[in-house]
Amino acid sequence: MKKLLLIIVNLVFIFKINAQISFEDQATSLGLGTACGVTYLGNGVTFYDFDKDGWDDITLNTETGQSIRFFKNVNGSFQELMLNIPDMNFQTKQINWVDYDNDGDKDLFITSDTDGNRLFENDGSFVFQDITLTSGLSTDNMFSYGASWGDYNNDGFLDVFISNRTTTVGNKLYRNNGDGTFLDVSSVAGIQSSAVASFCAAFLDINNDGLQDIYVSNDKPFNPNVLYKNNGDGTFTDISASSGTDVGIDAMTVTVGDFNNDGWFDIYITNNPDGNVLYENNGDETFTDVALSSGTLFNSVSWGASFFDADNDTDLDLYVCGMFDASENFFLRGAFYDNNDDETFDLSNSSFPGDDRVSFSSAVGDIDNDGLEELIVTNNNGENLFLWKNTTVTTNNWLKVNLEGTQSNTDGIGSVIEIAIDGNQFYRYTHCGEGYLSQNSGTESFGLGASILVDYVKVSWLSGLVDVIYNVDANQVLDIVEGSSPLSIENYSLADTIYMYPNPVQDRLYIDSDSHLDIDVYSVLGSKQKLNYELTSRSLDVSLLSPGLYIMELKIDSEVFVYKFIKN
Repeated sequence: MKKLLLIIVNLVFIFKINAQISFEDQATSLGLGTACGVTYLGNGVTFYDFDKDGWDDITLNTETGQSIRFFKNVNGSFQELMLNIPDMNFQTKQINWVDYDNDGDKDLFITSDTDGNRLFENDGSFVFQDITLTSGLSTDNMFSYGASWGDYNNDGFLDVFISNRTTTVGNKLYRNNGDGTFLDVSSVAGIQSSAVASFCAAFLDINNDGLQDIYVSNDKPFNPNVLYKNNGDGTFTDISASSGTDVGIDAMTVTVGDFNNDGWFDIYITNNPDGNVLYENNGDETFTDVALSSGTLFNSVSWGASFFDADNDTDLDLYVCGMFDASENFFLRGAFYDNNDDETFDLSNSSFPGDDRVSFSSAVGDIDNDGLEELIVTNNNGENLFLWKNTTVTTNNWLKVNLEGTQSNTDGIGSVIEIAIDGNQFYRYTHCGEGYLSQNSGTESFGLGASILVDYVKVSWLSGLVDVIYNVDANQVLDIVEGSSPLSIENYSLADTIYMYPNPVQDRLYIDSDSHLDIDVYSVLGSKQKLNYELTSRSLDVSLLSPGLYIMELKIDSEVFVYKFIKN
């Protein structure tokens, strides 16, 4: 069915307009003619709007003896700021701008592989206080690299997973208690406590059940990568082997995106010249490595990677950071893969002329708010960073979505954003810390091709609430507040070939259809219910639902239908 859907999608995407993709390094002319220093295995970067003025700013990790650097985006160019942060003159790896206390401003979390990690609370006026010790986070040197924030227990507060590259300290999962403190729950949650030298991890939802799972990249072939499935009770189960994701390589990045637009989030992992891994999500808690067939092996030493739609043609392209510079003639330096929308990519390095430095981390943002996404790339050995300005000439349209949580965390981290164009769906997953030591823009961007109208924008929040906005104009930033546009039945049509009985229902609801169905059930308030559709009996067990009215959303290929039923 997945392959058939892809064929159908290819036939109907006549509105897509191909453009010659081009980027130009404009770091110096835009105020970023600077370097990150010389650090072992590179350092990170954020392309994140830290002052909430609608422009994506840049924050740079630096080498030992230098302070972290902050660059404010002023109408498309950058000016360095000196923020009031206590001195951190040791080597840092990753920076997360994160609203850990849900007070509306961006706090700062910083990892280090030479000193302890730090959490700085923003008082709302960009005065920062080191609260690491009082928060319950460790200040000991854990040789930390990546940090990723998510709400694994769906309580509305962001928790943090810290990847430690050492054989002495295991990775850490800290639960946010909601009162300004954190608790180390690594052991009780089922996260392995043995040290396996991890680079980074990412929260994602592998099975679309509304719970955040965790995938971890581990260095060296004798330390296979790990996929933790969220059980929904505060614990995780290691399903690496059964899911087929327990690859043993020199794994660096974990980059998440739906590269084939099938509604299931895929994972890209970088490696040494043996080749990278692209795990296609099969939709049944298993994955298949399609790096070879898709043309994204890379076969060089690679670190960071970023999915983004470079030409706004609706599909996600892929940029990969390479470790070799211009002196190496036999290996790829960096790589740009143009998505062909048929589960293959074309290597198109001419789109990034001069990409020949030792690069480690990349992050995605929009320099000038023109709807074309750009890349910031950190380079090592004292060489200036790249700021790749998107100079693609295209008439393709776009939509950017900015979330504000009310019951969920304030930035909507962990939400799934779905849009539809002419009945075809596209998806984004919101992260805070993803890829190798990077943080992308907090605004999610969709390429729309030639379409000037989006059928609907649907946000599935971690709280279980669902917001849907219909008939959205292209070429704008759409702000969505959780609960402001709850799912409603009035806006959907019904299928004449689907029969649902009995209604009202007591225990089991039968759904008679010859088509493959994807089913979601919501309360009238928009809260998603956890129910399993039994294929053999073609029914839902609704016995545990509270009495009342419910809305059932059914997807058949690219069509969406909604019914309502009453539970007695």
